[in-house]
Amino acid sequence: MSLMDSVLIIFGMFIVTFGVRFVLFARAHKVVMPAFLERALKFVPVAVLTAIITPMILMPDQHINISLLNPWLLGGVAAFVVGIWRQQQLLTILVGVVVFFVSKYAISL
Repeated sequence: MSLMDSVLIIFGMFIVTFGVRFVLFARAHKVVMPAFLERALKFVPVAVLTAIITPMILMPDQHINISLLNPWLLGGVAAFVVGIWRQQQLLTILVGVVVFFVSKYAISL
């Protein structure tokens, strides 16, 4: 792939991303959404994040691995438990990352 191809691809991605967001933001003040849709949209970030993270946790090697030898699963479960228990985002992320790296190091020994 040449430099020009890379520049054109990046520029095209910029145009598509900016265009979609601009249209939505420009029309946002003119659109009134029903209350049930407003409530439902609050769950979109959680659903998207779950869809991104779940395959990574359950299938780190492109096949399902639900065992104590899966550091991704151990870190995810630890983060889930701390998130439910304490409801502090930074603490949840920190515990999940620490458990992941400690278990990855312990498993590799």
